[in-house]
Amino acid sequence: MLGGLLASLPIVSILAMIWLYVDTHDLAKVQALSTSIFWHVLPSLALFLLLPLFLLKGFGFWMSLLFSIAGTGCCYLVLIVLIKRQLLNI
Repeated sequence: MLGGLLASLPIVSILAMIWLYVDTHDLAKVQALSTSIFWHVLPSLALFLLLPLFLLKGFGFWMSLLFSIAGTGCCYLVLIVLIKRQLLNI
């Protein structure tokens, strides 16, 4: 449980926001970065949903991981389409 909690912390994102704020002191830029990170994290969550499902279906680790990565890629493509159609204001 503790390992999962530590792994889930967005350390790189936190450091990037701190660095951006220290360099610019621009709260609007920090807010924009935080919002952008939020929308880009959502598609990545598909991996954590798909991997256990494929494993439960008996696909084996490597095939499950491959299918989960492919599914995550599809979710990112959907996000890109939504952004280009300006349905999401990122």
